[in-house]
Amino acid sequence: MRSLHTKAPLFSVIILLLPLVLIAKSILIPMDMIQTDHLRAYGIAYGVLEHGVDVEWLLNYKGGAFLFNDFKEARDLCLLRGVRFEVLSSSDVVTVYETIEANNMEKIILEKPPKIAVYTPSNKEPWDDAVTLALVYAKIPYEKVWDEEVLHGELSKYDWLHLHHEDFTGQYGKFYGSFRNADWYREEVNINTRIAEKLGFQKVWYLKHAVARAIKHYIAKGGFIFSMCSAPITLDIALAAEGVDIVDAALDGDPVEQLYSSKLNFSNTLAFENFNLITNPMTYEHSDVDVTNEAQQRGQSTYFSLFEFSAKYDPVPSMLTQNHTALVKEFLGQDCGFRREKVKKSVVILGYVSGTEEIKYLHGNYGEGTFTFLGGHDPEDYAHYVGEPPTRLEQHKSSPGYRLILNNVLFPAAKKKKLKT
Repeated sequence: MRSLHTKAPLFSVIILLLPLVLIAKSILIPMDMIQTDHLRAYGIAYGVLEHGVDVEWLLNYKGGAFLFNDFKEARDLCLLRGVRFEVLSSSDVVTVYETIEANNMEKIILEKPPKIAVYTPSNKEPWDDAVTLALVYAKIPYEKVWDEEVLHGELSKYDWLHLHHEDFTGQYGKFYGSFRNADWYREEVNINTRIAEKLGFQKVWYLKHAVARAIKHYIAKGGFIFSMCSAPITLDIALAAEGVDIVDAALDGDPVEQLYSSKLNFSNTLAFENFNLITNPMTYEHSDVDVTNEAQQRGQSTYFSLFEFSAKYDPVPSMLTQNHTALVKEFLGQDCGFRREKVKKSVVILGYVSGTEEIKYLHGNYGEGTFTFLGGHDPEDYAHYVGEPPTRLEQHKSSPGYRLILNNVLFPAAKKKKLKT
């Protein structure tokens, strides 16, 4: 009798707890065509992580949906920001998991909000930055860094670094031919010259090469970088040309170094190799990696394709290509895309223009970190020119191109686990 009395309360507790398990609820944020604001949905996921709640990123399920435990603040945030969500029961979640298990889908746990930095100067430049626009619209916090912070080792404070319309070759964006008399261009030269002098560099390109090395070191130590427009190619040029003067006299007072092309070290670069430089300051182009001229000839009706990966065996590229469409509108920039023959074989191709040499989107590993490059300047402005107003993302809530940016923002939040490949 005594043994029966000791077991009865335990049985009763199980019976009492069972209904609590059955009524536990989750929030699902679908990311397919029914979503009302894809871009702000990423901000919701980030905000949930800030509350200390894990988020499951359901790769290839409803366009890359987000799933997490239901709580009032999350519901309120979705309602406030116009993000569509569904409340699922435990049995509903089991059904979702079964669907994922049976298809080219996977669950990725996001466990902490990444600390984000955007590399940008203090002065106001006459163009917008698509990533900054995306972060502000999605309400994801970030901090600004520039050369001084980079060289003082402050990148170690951040999980993720963005580089946009930057020129790490020290040629001021190759704007000399068209804008050398413009006030903003002169200010750009003056600010870069002053910071170079402050940090002990005789020339701006010395400074920029040092910054490029520091960024590469940041990646090697586990940092994530995402770069667009001119930053990817100029970063690799600076790494290949370390210590070599490739800057024309019009920009730094002395001619380019003789036989400079034979001194390029492509083993130092991240993504590109065997490229030829264009050192003429009157030409708005850095190298033959870029395919902007060919892209312009194809026109605005062009789309680039996202590669479809195995979500279970290739979760990283799958995360970076989550979208509600496999085709994304082409958009130009100083560097629109990357010539296939110049891309290293070790790099993973994420997006490309079918039937052409253009690689639009790529990803690679270096040391303990990663780099992801996306060609073009603004996914919702086919040809964004100097001085034009910034894109209003309120008018592009479901932009596939901007989704690629925000995929990269959440990527460092993923729980590290042993990959199957």
